Amino acid sequence: MHIKHLNLINFKNITQAEIEFSSGINCLVGENGAGKTNVLDAIYYLSFCKSYFNSVDSQNVTHEQEFFVVQGQYERQNEDEHIYCGLKKSQKKHFKRNKKEYGKLSEHIGLLPLVMISPSDEQLINEGSEQRRKYMDGVISQYDKPFLDDLMRYNRSLLQRNATLKQLKERQSRDFSMLDLWDEQLEQLAQRIYGKRIDFIKELVPVFQKYYAYISDGKEEIALNYKSHLHNGSLKEQLLEVRSKDAILGYTTKGVHKDDLELLLGGYPIKKIASQGQKKTFLIALKLAQYEFIHKHNGIKPIVLLDDIFDKLDDARSNRLLQLVSEDVFNQVFITDTNRSYLLDIVERTGKDFKLFDVAQGQVLAD
Repeated sequence: MHIKHLNLINFKNITQAEIEFSSGINCLVGENGAGKTNVLDAIYYLSFCKSYFNSVDSQNVTHEQEFFVVQGQYERQNEDEHIYCGLKKSQKKHFKRNKKEYGKLSEHIGLLPLVMISPSDEQLINEGSEQRRKYMDGVISQYDKPFLDDLMRYNRSLLQRNATLKQLKERQSRDFSMLDLWDEQLEQLAQRIYGKRIDFIKELVPVFQKYYAYISDGKEEIALNYKSHLHNGSLKEQLLEVRSKDAILGYTTKGVHKDDLELLLGGYPIKKIASQGQKKTFLIALKLAQYEFIHKHNGIKPIVLLDDIFDKLDDARSNRLLQLVSEDVFNQVFITDTNRSYLLDIVERTGKDFKLFDVAQGQVLAD
C-alpha cells in the first residue's frame, strides 16, 4: 500500500499543495517551521481522521481561513482508494472514502495503516500514563475493530459512572445501588480490553527488544511491563471495594482507564536515567515493533513517517536505522530533515527509489 497523490488546501501553514509521491522513499527538506511536518501530519490525518499533534480540528485550519481540505489517492491491495476530509470551522467535518461518507469515523480506522515517529513521541516517556495507553490502543485499533468498539463503550460507561458518583457526592448520598449497572458493564468490557492489551504486549516485547538490540548494537537491556488493576482479579469486585472512596472523590479510581506501561532501561525507569539518544532509540524500536505487529496482523505494510528522525542519534545508530529502512520489509517511507546533503546521502545509499521535496514557507516543490 502507498499514497500516490496528496492535495492540501488551508491545512496549517500550507495554503495549497498538490504532491505526487514515490512508492519508495520521500524526503522533505527545509528549515524548521517550513511545513515539512505538516505534510506528514496531513498523511496521518487521512489514516486516523485526526491530527497527530492537535486534537482540535479547527486549529488545523490556516490562519484567517475558514476551512481546510485534505485529499489522498492511494493504491491499496492493487485497487485505488480516494480519501477526502473537509472541515469548515464550527461545523462537522466530512470524511469520505471513494466519495461515500462514513457513518462513523471509527469505521475508517485500520483501512490505511500507518506508523509515525516524531520528536513529540517523547511524551510516551515523559508524560503520564494516558499517553502510553493511547499508544497501546492506537496500535490494537488498527487491526481489531471489536477492540475499538469495546474501548469506546467502556469510556461511555465510565463517563456515566463518574456522573453518578458526582451526584452521590453532591447529595452526600450512600445509595450505591445506582452504580450496579455501570459496574457490571465496566467489568465485561474491561476484561476484553485487558485481555487484548496483554496479548499485544506479550507479542510486541520480543520484537521491540530485537529492534532496540539491533540499533544499539546490543549494548543495553530494555523492558516493557504492563501494569493494570485487573492483574489483581475481577474489576467488579474492586469497584465494590472502592465505592465509598470513589463517591467521596467523585470519579472512578479502578479500571483499565488507569493501565500503564512501565518503560525500563537496565532495570530502571528510562525517564530518569536515559540519555537523549537512548530515549530516541527506545521510541524508534517501539514504533518499528508496532510496524511489524500491524503488518503481521492485517497483511498490509503500513506507511512509515519519520519526522526529524536522525537528530540526537550518533552515527552508528543512524547507520543501523538506515540499514533497516533500506530493507524490503518497509514499503513507502517519508523522512524529514533540515540538512539536504545529509539526507540525500542517506537515501542514495539505500538503493531504493526516492523523491526529494523542498519545503519553504508552506510551499512544497519536487526537486
